[in-house]
Amino acid sequence: MRFHIQQESDIPASTQLYNQICFAIAARHYPPGHRLPSTRQLAMQTGLHRNTISKVYRQLETDGVVEALAGSGIYVRDRLKPRESQIVPGPRGKVQPDLDRQVRQSIDGLLQAGCTLQQARDLLTREIDWRLRCGARVLVSTPREDLGASLLIAEELAPNLEVPVEVVPMEELEGVLEAGNNGTVVTSRYFLQPVEEIAKRHGVRAVPVDLNDFRHELDLLKELRAGSCVGLVSISPGILRAAEVILHSMRGNDLLVMTANPDTGSRLLALLRAASHVLCDRPSLPLVEQSLRQNRAQLMRLPVVHCARSYLGSATIDQLRKEIGLVVG
Repeated sequence: MRFHIQQESDIPASTQLYNQICFAIAARHYPPGHRLPSTRQLAMQTGLHRNTISKVYRQLETDGVVEALAGSGIYVRDRLKPRESQIVPGPRGKVQPDLDRQVRQSIDGLLQAGCTLQQARDLLTREIDWRLRCGARVLVSTPREDLGASLLIAEELAPNLEVPVEVVPMEELEGVLEAGNNGTVVTSRYFLQPVEEIAKRHGVRAVPVDLNDFRHELDLLKELRAGSCVGLVSISPGILRAAEVILHSMRGNDLLVMTANPDTGSRLLALLRAASHVLCDRPSLPLVEQSLRQNRAQLMRLPVVHCARSYLGSATIDQLRKEIGLVVG
């Protein structure tokens, strides 16, 4: 993946790079355990000083998004740190991990650590039972200032999980878990570290979900002619901030970018008047369409409206179902 930096921008280069790397990780362009480009490689690609890139990597490490391994490089933080497994042919030509081998290795590791076979069985049973208990409900949590991100995640999870899905602001998560500490806390990789710290204190799991890579939307924006005005509408302020920075990094001053929350009527109307193209999330679409109908007489022309149909990556819901013990369809 290539990163684009507008050197003459009012947005600091470090902010541009930080947002692009965060999005690349959240959308799984760089999966967990992936080695990120070195500071030298990024300096050659972006034209930035290596000290600036190191500063961005340090901030990403502080935020719990990446981890630095001495003498090796910077890696996307891998919450699970899976062991390498032997791959064997499966049915219909698919490849499957050698599950028996992995089980034997796990038991051998416990025996080498001093456990008896009975203790190993108890430990494995306790872990499986704990994970099943955590699957009793799903709590979707992000900071209150970006609760819209939680609402977007919950909207897509609820129809696909046979367990209750609740939205809880991160500031209230501690109290909710104190009242009942069963469940799995779900968040985006942007907020995994603080959510994970709260979850650990209450003995529940914290699981990140991967975002859509929005490849279609990004390709559309790349093709717009210079001078176009683009409107971004979302219930998530965090998405709007990140999208504005990423779009500016891609196109610089070629495009005029306006953003609005769908509930802010005057700002939304100003955006619809000015923009030739409007990109919105699914919850915002009815409000955008309603505003267009109500204010048709005030608009010289109708903008082209594109709705991003999915906020989450295509495989992340199936992965979450596995994590909480549900059968994958």
